[in-house]
Amino acid sequence: MPRTRLAATVLLALIAAACGPQPAGSGCCATPGGSPQITTLTVGLGYIPSVQFAPFYLADQAGYYRDAGLAVTFQNKIDPDLVTLVGQGAIDVGVADGTSVIPAVSQGIPIRYVATIYGTYPSIVFAKQSSGIRSAADLRGKKLGIPGKYGSSWIMLQALLDSVHLTPDDLTIVEYPDFGQGVAVQQGAVDAATGFANNEPVQLQLTGPTAVVLHVDQVIALPGPGLIASATTLDAKNNAVAGFVSATLRAMTEIAADPTKGLDAAIKAVPELGSKRDTQLAILNATIATWAPPGGDPSKYGIIDRGGWQASIEYLTRLGLVPKPVTVDGLVRELGSSPVP
Repeated sequence: MPRTRLAATVLLALIAAACGPQPAGSGCCATPGGSPQITTLTVGLGYIPSVQFAPFYLADQAGYYRDAGLAVTFQNKIDPDLVTLVGQGAIDVGVADGTSVIPAVSQGIPIRYVATIYGTYPSIVFAKQSSGIRSAADLRGKKLGIPGKYGSSWIMLQALLDSVHLTPDDLTIVEYPDFGQGVAVQQGAVDAATGFANNEPVQLQLTGPTAVVLHVDQVIALPGPGLIASATTLDAKNNAVAGFVSATLRAMTEIAADPTKGLDAAIKAVPELGSKRDTQLAILNATIATWAPPGGDPSKYGIIDRGGWQASIEYLTRLGLVPKPVTVDGLVRELGSSPVP
């Protein structure tokens, strides 16, 4: 089947799923009388409103969520809080790192990962080129900044160091709870820091210095941030969540083709971003580069890499972060694939 025809078939299937028969109270298309029936969804994004969330802003402003029968409200929370709130049902859908989902489910939090947003793991270690750091082995004895010893950056760092037979004890770890580790690298307070490929190293290079970026993907295919929902929400609003995923992936595809469309949507949602339009566009372009898996194929937006999830389960188990056994089937629920033009 030609790729365009396959994409059209997938999109039609997602639309059918979003508007097909549903449990009582979760309808999203129309009542028997023909009037629209709206499903409300509270969606948790990351801690700071950002151009990185452009697909959500565009899908909302362009009416893609409305067309799916959804009334969407956004909240901003840090990753650990989102995992807990989604598990409790206080938030319907959230953006959370896959490496946060595995230990959470192992501890009995009833969440499922339903779509990948970052196909390339965005958490990285970065430094100035002048630091002399070129590989993970060069981190030995260096001073490294990190928000804290938790979450995706901490797991990524351990995996990166483990690949060259190092541990965090071989470095001096400096914690920046206020997420100021990027500025610390700029000012020379630390030699390197954890961050995100689409944020801190981009901003560092905009100030002049060339950034060296160390990725973990060549070590292990850790699952990046994606959309999560509780098992209860999926039972009650499965088709609404499928509609939300489809609309978001549609916006991602459109922004990849025309980044200014995403930038404009982000500035409309967060007006202060407009004061540094060029900087925000650079961050958005770097963000787009992380949406596809390594290799950059946009037809794979949203797809869940089950092999990567299995490898991550095994790795996090070795780190002692999986107190009770989990399976890929107990962690993910695939609602569909990405629409491709």
